[in-house]
Amino acid sequence: MGFDSLVPRLIQAVIFDLDGLLLDSESAWDGGRRALVAEHGLEWPDGATEAMLGMSSPEWSRYVRDRLHVPLEPAEISERVVAHVLDAYAERLPLLPGAEEAVARIAERWPLALASSSNRPVIDRVMETSGWADRFRTWVSSEEVARGKPAPDVFLEAARRLGVYPGDAAGVEDSRNGILAARAAGLQRVIAVPNHEFPPGEEALRAADVVLGSLDELTPAAVEG
Repeated sequence: MGFDSLVPRLIQAVIFDLDGLLLDSESAWDGGRRALVAEHGLEWPDGATEAMLGMSSPEWSRYVRDRLHVPLEPAEISERVVAHVLDAYAERLPLLPGAEEAVARIAERWPLALASSSNRPVIDRVMETSGWADRFRTWVSSEEVARGKPAPDVFLEAARRLGVYPGDAAGVEDSRNGILAARAAGLQRVIAVPNHEFPPGEEALRAADVVLGSLDELTPAAVEG
């Protein structure tokens, strides 16, 4: 084995999650789904919220139809929930504390991508409203790939669009499925900033290279390790 193979490759890009990491948005998505279920006189079962964390739009829409028994086609389910989320964002974009500063710090050093389970229209609204369209080189919705998190597809596509090898990128995530997706994508460094409302659990945290207490701790040094 040559010496060069022992030298860690430099981080070339950073891929962020969105919901629960930069935006306090899980409650908006959860509220939209719950409202749709209640509209049809159905009960919200225990574990449904956690089960849908990280799912792509086609996946959670099918879950709402097949497991929660909402009598609508998945496309209409998705459309109605997205409308609820967009209405909520029109009133206020729920940026989490330290999100703007963290994005600005990391963008000064590396090109950024977003790998999100949100629908593309929602991501576009966030980018337009936040001004982050100038910070992120590209953004990918898991509805644009074959599988949602914890499958690696959305991270692999984000790296491809950035033009970097996944092993030369770092990922920043908050949820169980997101952390496992970043690990499965073969990213060089997986950084967890755990969601306090929906904790990722010890198994997922063990798959991360570093666990931070907040976005204030997300610095170039933390990314590089």
